[in-house]
Amino acid sequence: MKTKTLSKNFKSNCITYAMVIIAFIIVQIMEATGNLSSLLRGLLVPLCVYVILAVSLNLVVGISGELSLGHAGFMCIGAFASAFFSKAAMSSVTNEGLRFFIAILIGAAAAAVFGILIGIPVLRLRGDYLAIVTLAFGEIIKNVINVFYVGMDSNGFHFSIKDQFSLGMEPDGVMILNGPQGISGVTKSSTFLIGVILILITLFIVLNLIDSRDGRAIKAIRDNRIAAESVGINITKYKLMAFTVSAALAGVAGALYSHNLATLQASKFDFNTSILALVFVVLGGIGNIRGSVIAAVVLTALPEMLRFLSDYRMLIYAIVLIAMMLFNWAPKALEWRERYLGRFFRKAAKEGR
Repeated sequence: MKTKTLSKNFKSNCITYAMVIIAFIIVQIMEATGNLSSLLRGLLVPLCVYVILAVSLNLVVGISGELSLGHAGFMCIGAFASAFFSKAAMSSVTNEGLRFFIAILIGAAAAAVFGILIGIPVLRLRGDYLAIVTLAFGEIIKNVINVFYVGMDSNGFHFSIKDQFSLGMEPDGVMILNGPQGISGVTKSSTFLIGVILILITLFIVLNLIDSRDGRAIKAIRDNRIAAESVGINITKYKLMAFTVSAALAGVAGALYSHNLATLQASKFDFNTSILALVFVVLGGIGNIRGSVIAAVVLTALPEMLRFLSDYRMLIYAIVLIAMMLFNWAPKALEWRERYLGRFFRKAAKEGR
């Protein structure tokens, strides 16, 4: 029975990977044949960013069962940590690819550290209290970054919370972080290929964690905390594990995002970004990783692709949101999916054997 379950999960995971790879191949074919519009080309990297963000948040909301509203804060930390390194190391690490690779690792590590620091006290809370505290964390991070001014010259780094003129740098010094104006001049290293690779790595980490012994412990805590604790599952350990992995992957999304912009500002990581990620998770199906991928792609690309409809595009967007919500959550829709789609997949599984 266990072997059959593992085989079923493996097949499901392979379908998810194949879906991403096929989408990448289709985009490459469209690019080669000249059928890829400039609008869609500009959306490719943001699509990858939001897919990673949605999948990472689903690990906390769907698998761990905790409501987090500060996911944009971890994305912000990853974005600024990676961009800070790229700008500071531009002269010392001349290889752009290597610099970007290190920047991604730094962004993930910085977000993971904050995930641990925030998670240890915060994960003792539940429900609305956890949501409020994570929301406050996201807003605090954004505002703290806005007050910092950092420059670099031959004497090292200079810090100030007043303005850039109080840094006391030499004339040949380089301004790295300029308060609310953020970080500018970072090399645009993000590409669609790198984004797809990072999506596949994110899916591999999350899906394998879910199917592992640790993942089953996390889901047991979500389903019944008291029962899980009674059989010896360390509640704090596993909740912190999910929260930290989720934060690190959000940091990766932030690193990819920051290297796709001419200027990176903390104001871009506001409450709306966290809510947008939560919308992807809810409409794609809480706990459904593949659904998060699809929802992130559809809901990011749809408003831009409907711009030619002018006044009606947001109406169509709202209708799609309602349709996705009904399909995923309405009792009748669930009954229809179980009756017809469930029968189809069970028949396919039998024929496969």
